[in-house]
Amino acid sequence: MFCWQCEQTKSGLGCDVAGVCGKKPDVAALQDLLLFMLKGLGQAAKRGRVKGLISREMDRFTVGAVFATLTNVDFDPARFQGLINQAAAYRNELKKSTGLEYSSPALNLEPAGTIEGLVEQGKQHGLKDTDNDLVLSMRETAVYGLKGLCAYADHAAVLGHEVDELYKFVHECLAATLDASLTLDDWLGLAIKVGEMNLKAMELLDAANTGTYGHPTPIEVPLGFKAGKAILVSGHDLKDLAMLLEQTAGKGINIYTHGEMLPCHGYPELKKHPHFYGHYGTAWQNQAKEFPAFPGSILFTTNCIQKPAAGTEGNIFTTGQVGWPGLTHIAARPDGSKDFGPVIEKALAMPGFAADEDKGSVLAGFGRQAVLSVAGKVIELVKAGKIRRFMLVGGCDGAKPGRNYYTDLVAQAPKDTIILTLACGKFRFFDQKLGDIDGIPRLLDIGQCNDAYSAIKIALALAEAFDCGVNDLPLSLILSWYEQKACAILLTLLYLGIKNIKLGPTLPAFIHPDILNVLVEKFALAPITTPEDDLKQILS
Repeated sequence: MFCWQCEQTKSGLGCDVAGVCGKKPDVAALQDLLLFMLKGLGQAAKRGRVKGLISREMDRFTVGAVFATLTNVDFDPARFQGLINQAAAYRNELKKSTGLEYSSPALNLEPAGTIEGLVEQGKQHGLKDTDNDLVLSMRETAVYGLKGLCAYADHAAVLGHEVDELYKFVHECLAATLDASLTLDDWLGLAIKVGEMNLKAMELLDAANTGTYGHPTPIEVPLGFKAGKAILVSGHDLKDLAMLLEQTAGKGINIYTHGEMLPCHGYPELKKHPHFYGHYGTAWQNQAKEFPAFPGSILFTTNCIQKPAAGTEGNIFTTGQVGWPGLTHIAARPDGSKDFGPVIEKALAMPGFAADEDKGSVLAGFGRQAVLSVAGKVIELVKAGKIRRFMLVGGCDGAKPGRNYYTDLVAQAPKDTIILTLACGKFRFFDQKLGDIDGIPRLLDIGQCNDAYSAIKIALALAEAFDCGVNDLPLSLILSWYEQKACAILLTLLYLGIKNIKLGPTLPAFIHPDILNVLVEKFALAPITTPEDDLKQILS
């Protein structure tokens, strides 16, 4: 195996024996084969669209299957077997419908009949299929960004928000990976195009979330717990949480969020449920030590799953694209609804919390509508010199050393700075009490990683108010990355022309030094250094 798509990759170069994420070589090979089959499906779909052959079912399948290859999403070989076979079925149906002859291996490879056979096929279609390191680097940058885009498109489609433009681009981009004639400049352009289309995907998901559950409003979220039965919900999916809240109403079960589900407390249509109580635990990488102490059932709705700690396997359930061998998976019905009965029954059978415990609270719910509602006051404070700078400190968290940088940076930030944050990177400092500036909290949690769309809208609105460009605002972006949604967001920021982004804790292994030089020259992208030196440079 060889995989370098995440920040924690072995030795900063690539995992070649087993994934640091917990991915085994057989799953790595199955993911490689699935992606290869999806590239063939992309070729067939691209040709099929010319003839008006468009299948929304196939489109949804494609983005969901690409999503399944993200880091920490699906580790179940049996599920990958099903996805590979389905990709082949859609591809073959298109080949038959178009009546065209195809010579591409990705359009003609038929999946083996066993998982073992599929693994052997996957070993033949791994990453390094070109000797041009620069093209490989830029192509994979585009592919990893596309994976993040597909995750957001899948989330939006679950809530019925989808556009053909996105699906068309996904298939075209997958097909392009098989075109050996594409140059480095072609791939640089396509990577930036991924950023443009990811902006559309995040906008679509934002409309889906806020249109269904209302715009987030600021709220104090308890970090403690109440006596009684409990269910913990991790991941990102709002619809799964909404269905679970409805199905647990009146059953004496309190619902808690974990990880990137924390911002869900700010949505009015979710928070109207009185048993939607608080937040439990910290970032995704701490689940092995935090989950065994949770006295109820646990539901994973999207990525960030790790190997369950011994003895917790029967308490943890998966749904959506998430999978782990041996765990109970809650599948969607044809109409998209789900029966969370097994999750609820397990929670009722477990002890729950014996007594109330107060562990303080954190503020959440600072979506763009909440922030822009006080834009006038913010602008006045900036002009009065009371707010010197805004710093967006957010992105992915992870277990690899070096991420205390973000904790220290926020702790050392002067009291006349505002910290905007989003995604699970916030868990490095989310419970710090930073106070306020004339009633404006110094720490504003904008939401999940996809809520980078809200951050962008806030920046654009402030730029308009100050009659300047975004790069001229008193705003600095200090980002952390781990997986492929972060790659998609970075490409979106580059598409928007945003410069002077600081990225850490390490730069991607798949970025060739010469490619990095291009990004530095064109966008002034820079690695983080130390909190002290970076703050000095930011505030100078």
